[in-house]
Amino acid sequence: MRAIRWIRSLTAVLAFGLLATPVWAASAPATAPVQGVWVTRQVHFVYQGFTTYFSCGGLRDEIDRMLTKLGARALKLREDPCVRPGFPDPFPGVHVKMQVLVPADTHVPAASRVAAHWQKVVLTRSGADFNQGGKCELVGQFRRVFLPLFAARHIVMHSTCVPHQIMMGTYLSAEVLVPDRAAPARH
Repeated sequence: MRAIRWIRSLTAVLAFGLLATPVWAASAPATAPVQGVWVTRQVHFVYQGFTTYFSCGGLRDEIDRMLTKLGARALKLREDPCVRPGFPDPFPGVHVKMQVLVPADTHVPAASRVAAHWQKVVLTRSGADFNQGGKCELVGQFRRVFLPLFAARHIVMHSTCVPHQIMMGTYLSAEVLVPDRAAPARH
């Protein structure tokens, strides 16, 4: 009996070490500067959740917050479809048009290029509060739909999302390409 408990303890320690390794590896120093170019991306996203429901405006605000954190610019979000404006909707949706920074290839004119670097962005932390714990389904869907639109690497997600249960501990981070300095505002 003692041997079984010891083996279970050892297995748990090893599993934790294997799960935690990518988080530590992702915090390594960023690479050398790269050249990027802004490209336009569009997506129509419809959220389907079993645990947490959003109004169309609430979903729009959550998506806007995460996309802004990833460095998207020229964001235009339109609620669509919305059956019950202002109230939780069974399938709220948003249409998103934005610009994201991607690595420039050799065919991009020098005038269109932007000096950039890779930066780690943490979208959700594992020690989040109760309100954030209910968003694990949204975070998972966001990862599948929106992260591929960015030049993202070293994506780390840990989640124990179970439908109809508030689960604490969802973590999502990625390295994304960001400009070296903010472009001057145009008047």
